[in-house]
Amino acid sequence: QVQLVESGGGLVQAGGSLRLSCAASGRTFSTYVMGWFRQAPGKEREFVAAIGYSGVNTYYADFVKGRFTISRDNAKNTVYLQMNSLKPEDTAVYYCAARPIPYRGPITTTVGYDYWGQGTQVTVSS
Repeated sequence: QVQLVESGGGLVQAGGSLRLSCAASGRTFSTYVMGWFRQAPGKEREFVAAIGYSGVNTYYADFVKGRFTISRDNAKNTVYLQMNSLKPEDTAVYYCAARPIPYRGPITTTVGYDYWGQGTQVTVSS
């Protein structure tokens, strides 16, 4: 079992930055693909970014490319999401998720992410 705890959300003006963190419990963190998803009110949960177990491979939704950066520190069992140039449409609850071996489904969908955090609210004002 893995527990994920997000932090770093908050209220920021458009154009500002936030850094989300997700701390994971357990000894097998370095084998997980880690992802960030978000869900705005009335909308489905959507993929934001993911990172491979070693941190070399990263994946982004088109709407965050060039603005968000995902990274991980396996020694600290933590994954990060640096969000720059934030827009009001980035307002959502952001969730951290872990995708254990054997990997299942496309990395950009919720399928195969077996563990989820409780979410952290990000609000971007115009």
